[in-house]
Parts: sequence; C-alpha cells; structure tokens
Amino acid sequence: MVQNVRSSGVNRIAVPLDAPAPELIEGGRLAELYLRHSDAARRLAYLLTGDTALADDLTQEAFIRLAGRFMHIREPVAFEAYLRRTVVNLANSHFRRAGKERTKERRLAGLRQTEAVEVDLAFRDSIQRALFALRPKQRAAVVLRFYDDLSERQIAEVLGCRPGTVKSLISRAMEILRTEVSKEDAP
Repeated sequence: MVQNVRSSGVNRIAVPLDAPAPELIEGGRLAELYLRHSDAARRLAYLLTGDTALADDLTQEAFIRLAGRFMHIREPVAFEAYLRRTVVNLANSHFRRAGKERTKERRLAGLRQTEAVEVDLAFRDSIQRALFALRPKQRAAVVLRFYDDLSERQIAEVLGCRPGTVKSLISRAMEILRTEVSKEDAP
C-alpha cells in the first residue's frame, strides 16, 4: 500500500514520494555514459574532421541525438556502437553540407568574377594533410580501422556498407596516403 504518492505522466502511475524522479535516473545514466564515452567519441570526431571545436560539437550532437533514443536501446552495452555510428554519420553530414556550401560559394564567386583565396595549409604535417585529402568515407574507414582497431565487419556496420567495400576503401585510401606522404618527403 502506497500512501505518499505523486502522479507521474499522463497515465497517473502511483510512485512513492521517496523514489527518485525518472528524469534524474535517466539523466544520471546518460551522464555516466557521457563521462565514460565522450573522450573516445571526441577523439574519433577529431580524427574524422581535424577540427577540435567541430569534434566537440559533433560529440555533443551525438549525445543529444542518442539521449532521445536512449530508452529504446535494447542492449545498453551497444551504446558505444550507437555512439560511434552517430559520430561518423554526423561527420559525413558535416562534410556533405560543407561541400554543398563550397559549391555554392564557387558559383557565387564565379558570378562576381573574383579570385578565390587559397588557404595556406603549411602548418599541418604531411600525415594530417594526406589524411584529410581522403574522401570522408575513406577517411572514416582508415580511422575506424587503424585508430579504433575495428574489424572490417564492424567498420561495414558503422559505415552502412559491405565488408568488401571497406577493404576497397582502406586499400585505396592507403595508396593515396602513401603517394601523398612520399610527395611531401621528396626534396
């Protein structure tokens, strides 16, 4: 028999007054997951984007998106995989949007007939330049394989493609990286 109760939700479920509020319980679990997984998500986002501020934003956005689906995750141990996939998808979306913006800017610049200003990337080292010269999906495959040490099957799940496609992406990316790095090393 529950004498001291509070009403919870639309269905008027009787909850003892001394029980913690559901939002505090979930916030606590989500906060715990954030503390446990945010650093790895931020590192993954940085390796995908090369921008610390953008990596922070993508990490925050990934947790915001997962918070809404948190109650529907069947296996809490799968949270890390959901988070990784969300970070990769957000990074890919960012690059897609950025590509569209660059195309629009070039088109507008052509209409104005002004010269494009080239960005000097001399401050970045050769590996980083070569990594960011890759297509986003290639870069994601390389980062997930060599940084996160995922198998080709796991990478295929994250990227939403077949393991054979992952092999191809990594093989081509490594070829490009070797070529770009050797150009940098040549006198």
